[in-house]
Amino acid sequence: MTISNLRADLIKKVRRVVIKIGSSVLTDAMVNINYNAFAGIVDQVAKIKAMGIEPVIVSSGAIAIGVQKLGLKQRPQSIPLKQAAAAVGQAGLMEIYERFFKEKNLKVAQVLLTNLILKERQFFLNARNTLFTLLDLGVIPIINENDSVVVDEIKLGDNDTLATITTNLVEADLLIILTNQDGLLDSDPKINPEARVIPLVKKIDKKIESLAGSSKSPQGVGGMGTKIVAAKNATTYGVPVVIANGRVYGTLEGVFRGEEIGTLFLPQSSKIKSRKYWIAFTLKPKGKLRVDEGAEEAILQRGKSLLAIGITEVEGDFQFGDSVSIVNQKGKEIARGLVNYSSGELKKIKGVATKEIEKILGYKHYDEIIHRDDMVIL
Repeated sequence: MTISNLRADLIKKVRRVVIKIGSSVLTDAMVNINYNAFAGIVDQVAKIKAMGIEPVIVSSGAIAIGVQKLGLKQRPQSIPLKQAAAAVGQAGLMEIYERFFKEKNLKVAQVLLTNLILKERQFFLNARNTLFTLLDLGVIPIINENDSVVVDEIKLGDNDTLATITTNLVEADLLIILTNQDGLLDSDPKINPEARVIPLVKKIDKKIESLAGSSKSPQGVGGMGTKIVAAKNATTYGVPVVIANGRVYGTLEGVFRGEEIGTLFLPQSSKIKSRKYWIAFTLKPKGKLRVDEGAEEAILQRGKSLLAIGITEVEGDFQFGDSVSIVNQKGKEIARGLVNYSSGELKKIKGVATKEIEKILGYKHYDEIIHRDDMVIL
């Protein structure tokens, strides 16, 4: 099958798409608002919606717009000033989107998320229900992290990360990341002027990751590296990803016509359940459990739960229900899951048989330290 046919086949199945728009698309190098870029994006999103596809937007640009409105000379470095710029910029960002979408007779809604919301399953589901209701009403959600109140300890990271979480949150069929580059290039354009876009990536391996580099624009937080991480997470979940140039008008429409635009990353499997994705990529692990070779084989090869007898080391400070990483003897992360015991309890019962747990602790919550249903293989 040709790349064009492959693209066309994938696009044909899309009913809901998450479109992540980077700051570099919406502002120039001097952090000035590019109203033409906003108008062009909105025009294309309106056309996609007219095709019967539900768009969900994850938009950067709030801090950049806040910087301009506050008359600052550069992107702020201190947390209070960043948050002030975000607060001012969020209002400006939504005002621009609302104005342009109103011209297309479309309604938008602002949804601000934080890690504190998404890490709690009930809050996660509440956010999902709100988004589904908005989509049912024909409203286009515009999502951002609530940068005016979060600090580094509770940040989701960047909007590329938020876009992958949103893809799971709304059960989207495609993630499009719009940036100021034409896609993933086969070499560094600063060194090789002949660098070309890689049209198709079947699997994100170390070579692909090395091509991403660490460069980032002055307007935003992430570079191509964060976009590749986002693509890796989404394709692991079972969703195709396109990274393309949002500064070029017609990019979105071209993607939905199946044209060879940007870089297409193929899904690595059928979609995993939303809850499993939430465990794997939304929650931040609070600790690590190092397991022996027998436990590693049982988890990876035989689909078993993790038992206390297979744990050799416990790292971190965590409580019942927290997310933890499971690593092998070489330190490689092989899985993540929700733990049934605290770190203090596990330090007492690591390496012992299940029948000994109650004798040591005086009680037993569960036989399994991490049940298979609460575990995701990585």
